[in-house]
Amino acid sequence: MAILGKIRQRSFFLILVIGLALFAFVISGAFGTGQGDTGPTDPIGIINEEEIPLDNFRLLVEQTQRTYGYSSLQAVNVVWNQYLRTYLFEEEYKTLGIDAGRDQIEQVVSSTESIITDPRFINEAGFFDFGLFTNFIAQMREQNSQGYEQWKNQEATIISSARESIYFDLIKAATAVTEKEAEVQYHLENDNVDLNYVQLPYSSIPDSLVTVSDAEIKSYIKDNASQYERKASRALRYVAFLEQPTEEDQNIIRNGLENLIEDRIEYNDVSKLTDTLLGLKNTKRVADFIDRYSEEGFDSLYLPKGRLPLAFAEILYNLEEGEVFGPYQDIGTYKISKMLDRKENATIRASHILVAYAGAQRVDPSVTRTKEEAEALAKQYLRQVRRDKSQLEVLALQNSDGPSKSKAGDLGFVQETGMDPDFFAFLNDNPTGAVGLVETPFGFHVIKVGDKQDLVLLASVSQKIVPSEQTSNKVFKDATQFEMDAGREDFAALAESSDYVVRTVNNVDVLDENLPGLPEQRAIVQWAFSDDTSVGDIKRFSLSFGGYVIVELTAQREAGLAAVEDVKEEVLPKLLAQKKAAMLKSDNQGTEGLADLAAKNGVEVKTALAVNQKSGVLVGAGNEPYIIGAAFALEEGQRSVLLEGNNGVYQVELVAKKTAQKLEDYSSYAQLLQTQERNALAERIISALESSATIEDNRALYY
Repeated sequence: MAILGKIRQRSFFLILVIGLALFAFVISGAFGTGQGDTGPTDPIGIINEEEIPLDNFRLLVEQTQRTYGYSSLQAVNVVWNQYLRTYLFEEEYKTLGIDAGRDQIEQVVSSTESIITDPRFINEAGFFDFGLFTNFIAQMREQNSQGYEQWKNQEATIISSARESIYFDLIKAATAVTEKEAEVQYHLENDNVDLNYVQLPYSSIPDSLVTVSDAEIKSYIKDNASQYERKASRALRYVAFLEQPTEEDQNIIRNGLENLIEDRIEYNDVSKLTDTLLGLKNTKRVADFIDRYSEEGFDSLYLPKGRLPLAFAEILYNLEEGEVFGPYQDIGTYKISKMLDRKENATIRASHILVAYAGAQRVDPSVTRTKEEAEALAKQYLRQVRRDKSQLEVLALQNSDGPSKSKAGDLGFVQETGMDPDFFAFLNDNPTGAVGLVETPFGFHVIKVGDKQDLVLLASVSQKIVPSEQTSNKVFKDATQFEMDAGREDFAALAESSDYVVRTVNNVDVLDENLPGLPEQRAIVQWAFSDDTSVGDIKRFSLSFGGYVIVELTAQREAGLAAVEDVKEEVLPKLLAQKKAAMLKSDNQGTEGLADLAAKNGVEVKTALAVNQKSGVLVGAGNEPYIIGAAFALEEGQRSVLLEGNNGVYQVELVAKKTAQKLEDYSSYAQLLQTQERNALAERIISALESSATIEDNRALYY
């Protein structure tokens, strides 16, 4: 209805727009080339002179969206990163002569969970059999050409994964940490010093006494270019007009639901008689009633108390059969609910110890005990639990072969559906607290019956809490008025006079999709980077979640070194610190001893004990790795010169140096460091390959 209202209000504009569009179509046909606008022709990307095929890229993006539920740009980024990785590694494979054979493919397949758990590839011993797998593929090639083509795509991925594994293994094999390196790292982490120091904080000199020019900031940026290289970006500000239901809108929805509870009499225009319409309380055709009046269909699922709306669970769970409760609010909707039925003790909390044996279903290959051994062990656990029921959790945590081991055997609340019949029969037939032994295809279970709860069946009429047509029309009117006025007046001043909130976004990247407070606003980003958009331009955008946003482009920054105004707040404190450090060192040059230095500047001599190089934190002063490193270079009793730190100028006196006790053998420590280094290799390698590659990224032209 709200949409129809908007169309009625804007019918003149729609007619005008359609007329202009038709006119433009005729004109373009008369004066154009006849070929039409084909859009961008550049490839979506080029990696080391290898073009990424656009059609295939788009296909993969669509598949990724469908499979994972990603937004368009999320899927684009996933596919792009995969192409980037594939193309970069492909060159490395060619250079090193890396290829994957049967052994490598078998290794990858045998570690793929979805394949090794497929019953078709499990042999009589209960283990994954690569021979069964290859026979299946051979049979599919002969009998199912479509399935085989899909497998070939999957096989290409497996081969790529195998080659990548070989590549990383080669690099890992060349990555080693010597015992000497381990010894150095060990002492870096464990040696510490005690020291006295005086800090002359930069804050002791007012900023007003130090002058930093824009030319100095510009020179600093140039001298540290690698830190201040910036990608192209845009800045904008916006005012949002959100379609949100008013209190009056909510009352209308709430009152409408209240009127559905009891029977009501309505006049029938056809029969000219009054009809009695049964309400939710008295209707016998509940499913039909729900389908007619509710925005969510009738759900015949029985629910435990924990699945009911949290704020009203107690009330809903304890309704009498036929009783109706509501309206009440639940996650963006108003509801009225009727109790239809209750199943007593239908959901049961259980905990267990699973003792599996070789040959049981879903058994871990490491389990080798026989069925007889498993039964004897389960009976042993049962005796222990019967003596002390709290032992079940302890034994499950230590010994259970089931996936609930990490939860001390707790299965939570379970229902008959999906449970082994014998397992659930024990739970159902025994009182709370009972303990027993049950055999299932998975092994032997020592079971403890926990709490028992009823399941309830509710019939709920729900209505989403949405703005009325009147509210939606007002939001549209306000947004349109602001858009027109903003074209003539200052954006911020107009917003302030109208009591609207202005949100500023300073760094928008060309591939951004989400803006602060505005998720999934790719259209705004594309507009901001369009060649036709200039600073000061204003445009209105519709919001997918209801409402509008009026956006003004406030800055355009091209790729290159950051401008002074963009990083001034970041650079200025650094240059102020440098100048203050020079002033402090000049004023205190030649001062003898920490006490004299402290007295002259009105500060205290501080003590820091057990200072470690790895942490870099100087107690009482903050993060000062350079000052700590200088202290480690002193001899006991030696005093440093004046040193520049992050937060001030320092003089340090070493009191004591405590060297950690040497290890007899550093090989284990070296092995630990080597493992850490190898685990971090993949990310470093990809980053290195990417930084050395020539990459042309045109994603923003197409998405």
